[in-house]
Amino acid sequence: MMTYRVFIAAHSAIYALFALGLYFLPDQLWPLYGVEINDQYGRFLSQHTSIFLGGVAIIGWTLKQIEEVSVQRSVLAARAWTNLLGEVITLRACFEGIFVGFGWSDPLFFSVLTAVSVWQMKRVAKA
Repeated sequence: MMTYRVFIAAHSAIYALFALGLYFLPDQLWPLYGVEINDQYGRFLSQHTSIFLGGVAIIGWTLKQIEEVSVQRSVLAARAWTNLLGEVITLRACFEGIFVGFGWSDPLFFSVLTAVSVWQMKRVAKA
């Protein structure tokens, strides 16, 4: 069974990896999703997005040591809502034909993270 600390650390690492990828490798990463980076502005927007992904990673990493159950639940709820938002936005991109190919993995990825966040939230409440 995954503890709160392990889950938050793993979740933060995933977000950190995507933040680094979107910052350093936007020209290689986005085409996997069917999105072309055509100019410096598209590249900058990708790098700008990494601010928020990196921020989520940093916030999670710094809050993984929290012992109080109510705070853990709040952190997990914030993660669940963040992932649900990601699920909705990326699913829309898929249905509108913006994300193609590997892009369909994004809504699945966010769905899994949403479900696991909710599961962890329930598990923490029982502990």
